[in-house]
Amino acid sequence: MDYFLVLVGVLLLLIGGDWLVKASIDIALRAKISILVVGMTVVSFATSAPELLVSLKAALEGHVDISFGNVIGSNIANIALILGLTALVFPMKVSEKTIRVDWGIMFFITLLLFVFLWNGNLGFGEALVLFALLVAYNLLQIRSSRRQQKDIEVDDTKMLKLWQMFFFLIGGIASLKFGSEFLVKGSVNIAQQWGVSERVVGLTIVSVGTSLPELAASLVASFKGEQDLSLGNLIGSNIFNILGVLGITGLIVDLPVQSKSLISFDFPWLIGISLVLLPMMVYFKRALITRFQGLLLFLLYTLYILGVILL
Repeated sequence: MDYFLVLVGVLLLLIGGDWLVKASIDIALRAKISILVVGMTVVSFATSAPELLVSLKAALEGHVDISFGNVIGSNIANIALILGLTALVFPMKVSEKTIRVDWGIMFFITLLLFVFLWNGNLGFGEALVLFALLVAYNLLQIRSSRRQQKDIEVDDTKMLKLWQMFFFLIGGIASLKFGSEFLVKGSVNIAQQWGVSERVVGLTIVSVGTSLPELAASLVASFKGEQDLSLGNLIGSNIFNILGVLGITGLIVDLPVQSKSLISFDFPWLIGISLVLLPMMVYFKRALITRFQGLLLFLLYTLYILGVILL
């Protein structure tokens, strides 16, 4: 029954994430926001909604390691698993802004979270800093985009009807709510049955399950030739996972680090994989993540998961 709950939860999260992406893109088109910024903000936040609801639900029920494992595991999966798989199918172009600005912001807040967690707790003050950075980051992104595209014409043929937009928005939120409940409940029960830590479940089952919307969104975007949207979605999702998911969750409930392995093992992997991404993006100044590089990222993720399970 618990495995069925996990399966249904993941399916609902996937459906809810897809519907929320559709509604979010439609809202962005109406607001005249660029495709890249749509990927870095609207789409990445919509696809990160499963992480937010799952982490918040887990933290409120006292399963804090699932919250941390979900965020750290999802960020590792976004770069190594999802970007790796997407690049294996579609070699991915990288914009200069992504290299110069977005990666730097992602890496900075990753290090900032590492500093905040060094004392073993993410309190209200640290969560408030993360949330304030989230608000500032998005205001700057959207303002910059609107300034560059103030004369853009909205293509009405690409927009949903108003009732469709509301249907996808409300249906997506409802699917994410119930999906998060099923996934957390099933995962906690499986951890108890198998005698493994909630950290391991959070880093594997939960993080991969909540990352499926990012995988779907990235593959669809790359298939349509919007590589900026695909890579922007993944980097933006990592930014939102730290600033939004942990920021919002930490404002509601204190988040003590229950497993020291999150700091000593998982975080070094996240920092290392984030560092590996930079030379890949600027490799011979081609601004292209190739299939071979995608394979390397996927192999890194495989090694990380083996380490989590074996250790």
